[in-house]
Amino acid sequence: MRSGTVRIFVVTLAMFASLTACATKSASTKSASTTSTAASSPSGQCHYAKTAQAAAKDVGIPPSALASPAAQTATLTTNHGVVTLRLNTAAAPCTVNSFTFLASKHYFDSTPCHRLTTSGIFVLQCGDPTGTGAGGPGYQFADENLRGATYPAGTVAMANAGPGTNGSQFFLVYADTRLAPNYTPFATMVSGLDVVQKIAAAGSDNSNGSGDGAPLLPTTIVQLVATPSS
Repeated sequence: MRSGTVRIFVVTLAMFASLTACATKSASTKSASTTSTAASSPSGQCHYAKTAQAAAKDVGIPPSALASPAAQTATLTTNHGVVTLRLNTAAAPCTVNSFTFLASKHYFDSTPCHRLTTSGIFVLQCGDPTGTGAGGPGYQFADENLRGATYPAGTVAMANAGPGTNGSQFFLVYADTRLAPNYTPFATMVSGLDVVQKIAAAGSDNSNGSGDGAPLLPTTIVQLVATPSS
């Protein structure tokens, strides 16, 4: 593993797959606890801690105070089509707070989806402005919504480097995937799953091993906009 590189590692054993993103030299490949660690306090505050690694695109840190929970949608426009997300504010309030903050600052706009896995787990990973897998927002926060988490097709969840290391990278699940409940699910694709499946059907360049690498169909988030549901 190259120092400073966020990577997804796929391990398939007896139909079990685990997904881990490694962000820094000190963050080893490891599994998170199956018990959710809340990112927010009972008072409705989120904690976003600065990281030693500089932000890939510096847009600041989200406000710690949560607004009243409200249904949110996000429109993720790619160069291959539009994916519409329903954000689960109630179950993952601090994750959604961070995601919508970054979207409002155009953090995700004109950024690549740098990784596609097509063996064992079935995800398209996005959210790093550098496109290298090493970039993040300059802060991290705790896991949410892990108890009993599953990852069927249409799930959107955070990539991480172990407990409490969520940043900006996330993955879109395009086919039912079996994972340990270590990755915060915070949204569901309500339309556009076919767009992600089209990208996946073209395959990866296998640069990280068979069925794991950059998408052969280069994919860019043209714009990501989050709005309250009507």
